[in-house]
Amino acid sequence: MAYSFILLSGGSGTRMGRSVPKQYLLLAGKPMIMHILERVDRLEDISELIIVCEEEYIPSIRLMLAQYAIRVPVSYAPAGETRQASVRSGLAAAKNDVVVIHEAARPFVSEDDFRRLMDAPEENVIFGQGIAFTVLRGHGYVEGILDRSELVNVQLPQKFNRGILAGAHELAAKEGRAFTEDAGLLYHYNPELKIRIMPGPEYNIKVTTPMDLIIGESIYREYFSGRK
Repeated sequence: MAYSFILLSGGSGTRMGRSVPKQYLLLAGKPMIMHILERVDRLEDISELIIVCEEEYIPSIRLMLAQYAIRVPVSYAPAGETRQASVRSGLAAAKNDVVVIHEAARPFVSEDDFRRLMDAPEENVIFGQGIAFTVLRGHGYVEGILDRSELVNVQLPQKFNRGILAGAHELAAKEGRAFTEDAGLLYHYNPELKIRIMPGPEYNIKVTTPMDLIIGESIYREYFSGRK
């Protein structure tokens, strides 16, 4: 089966406090985004790669693709003002029936992790981790305790039927509803749909703050040095 890979690389990364977005900063001596692109390039079933980003960064990305000899066909889609809008933009550019969605700020996903997701027989699959800490509900004051045994920390990458997800995005846009990730959006409009949750790796963090970048260097040395 041929897959479209949508890589979300929009956003300014203001919480990182740098002059360029976090996904273009160096991690273990390499731009963060390239850790993902090199692994994706080795996945034979990925027939197209759509990078969703601001237009001003396309020349820099093209230069990196050439420097690292990336072979998979690459196209670009404009980043939206929100993550949700960016995913919708990427879906509109995708050609295959099934898409894999990932974020450029999550560089700690191995080639085997991607394959495990793609090889799952279900069309709609996400990675998730159990919540290892107590979660309270409240707005300034404690209003209740959530049962962590019923909660999932959602991770990426995620795999979806493109047509069904695109339809859900269109409905969300028409209704003005905001969602923070796509499994929740898809479930909201298709509650009868089975979305499988696969155990994700504990080191699959999203790099957002300067502290995350420091932690990321340790993760890379521990789990990814010398690994595909």
